[in-house]
Amino acid sequence: MTTQISHVDHELVQAAADVARTRCRGDNHTMAAAARTGDGRIVTAVNAYHFTGGPCAELVLIGTAAAQGFYELDTVVAVGDRDRGVVPPCGRCRQVLLDYFPSLKVIVGEGDRVRTVRITELLPESYVWADHQLDTE
Repeated sequence: MTTQISHVDHELVQAAADVARTRCRGDNHTMAAAARTGDGRIVTAVNAYHFTGGPCAELVLIGTAAAQGFYELDTVVAVGDRDRGVVPPCGRCRQVLLDYFPSLKVIVGEGDRVRTVRITELLPESYVWADHQLDTE
């Protein structure tokens, strides 16, 4: 079930766009991400590109949120630099976001077709890591 984007989500998109516009410089930082925490705060981050790979903005965001004491994220969005707008998470990020936050909402789409979907819609019939761990108790 796809839900329409809400006012709160527009604020999140704007937060990521502001970071992309003001903090992404050159080839090392080309994407920004923003997430709303369980208590309504906004956390932002940028990717850390390197020719050997490097974490996407969404993955840096997970660590940034944890470093600030936030372990529950409600909604996430990524925005590209140079006014590229909303960019959907890559496959690796989709899997990590699902494993960390199975009820997460993700903002996707472009222009006036931006919308909010559940992470499970981006990875239907996916492997959920936590479902396959042995209980240690």
